[in-house]
Amino acid sequence: MIDIIGSYCGSPPTAATWALRWNGDVFLIAVLVLGAMGMVRLDVPRRRAGLIAVGVLAIAFLSPLCALSVALFSARTLHHLLLIGVAAPLLAIAMPTRSTPPPAIAFALATVLLWVWHLPAAYDAALANKALYWVMQASLLGSAWAYWLAVRRADPPVALALIGAGAAQMGFLGAILTFAARPLYASHLSTTVPFGIGPLADQQLAGLAMWVLGLVPYAVVGATILRTSWRWRLAI
Repeated sequence: MIDIIGSYCGSPPTAATWALRWNGDVFLIAVLVLGAMGMVRLDVPRRRAGLIAVGVLAIAFLSPLCALSVALFSARTLHHLLLIGVAAPLLAIAMPTRSTPPPAIAFALATVLLWVWHLPAAYDAALANKALYWVMQASLLGSAWAYWLAVRRADPPVALALIGAGAAQMGFLGAILTFAARPLYASHLSTTVPFGIGPLADQQLAGLAMWVLGLVPYAVVGATILRTSWRWRLAI
């Protein structure tokens, strides 16, 4: 019988042990290896993006960051930012589908799922149940992939509108986490103490990460769209 109770990444580590907590999940390693093998068959630009995406997923799920994210909400936030802000846009380059949802639907889906999984009840439930944990990870990555595909395929004005809306909702969620008057997540009420930080300060650090690191992908993609559009106009 498959054990689905408890955190997928194990028990919360301490400051002295987290760096040694690598994830040796054979099934996950096999999936990532097969993914990398599939990426090797692509043309050079898509291959490069795909292999980097697989590497980012390996960092998120196999490195000590996995265990650290059980103890620190700020580490979990970094984990999610790697999925939706780094791996997902790279996968949109490496694995474009023939059809994508309309831009508004792609944005709405990615936003709703990000916010739902940051509701305290949903978040705490996912950390306590391995099956629900993977539902959370897959839905965040999949919806972000669809969002970035919509950005890539949209005309520049629509793409920039999507970028602005995505950055705004990320910043708003970061603001809520930063300025909340109390810790919101029961999963981290005691796990942060061994790291010399209280749960509220850890939550505030997570909010700041969303404000700063979380907005970087939107800024980079937005600047790329503007530059490409400007060069196209000059060439006319």
